[in-house]
Amino acid sequence: MSRPAASRSLLRPADVIDHVTHITPEFLADRGLHGLLLDLDNTLVPYGSYDALGVAQTLAWVRDLKLSGVGLYLLSNATGQRAAFWLDKLEFQGVGLAGKPNPRAFRKALRALNLPPAQVGMVGDQLFTDVLGGNLSGMHTILVRPLVTNALPHTRVARRLERAVLKRYGHDWRY
Repeated sequence: MSRPAASRSLLRPADVIDHVTHITPEFLADRGLHGLLLDLDNTLVPYGSYDALGVAQTLAWVRDLKLSGVGLYLLSNATGQRAAFWLDKLEFQGVGLAGKPNPRAFRKALRALNLPPAQVGMVGDQLFTDVLGGNLSGMHTILVRPLVTNALPHTRVARRLERAVLKRYGHDWRY
């Protein structure tokens, strides 16, 4: 069992995994989680992609989690239009332009799921938005390996810093 968010560094994820589909109902039950806030780009879908066929495995994973009773909410810094496109395919609630890591967006998402922070995991590919915001909000944070490396210039810079932080915690990811 992972330590509560309050006892960790704000940039340390509770779990580090290779792909969102590694999160199963059993994984969630072991951590006492009943809901997930999910990042979009490079977590659920490749950055910039609008190809639903290319993420069929992820869409099936979403369907299976929903069928098992897991609450899902998209919390993305992508444009509202991009988030809306994917929310239509994912068939659950969420927002774009969330302003992560601002805890206000996380609190709104928690209210939509009607769950306390300790029962929700924040899943994303970035330490400085997803993990930081989730930890600031008292959630269980799950860092996933980015799906692709084609990111915005500021994200490429952040990746270098993330790698140094992750190495400190024993994770030597190459992006």
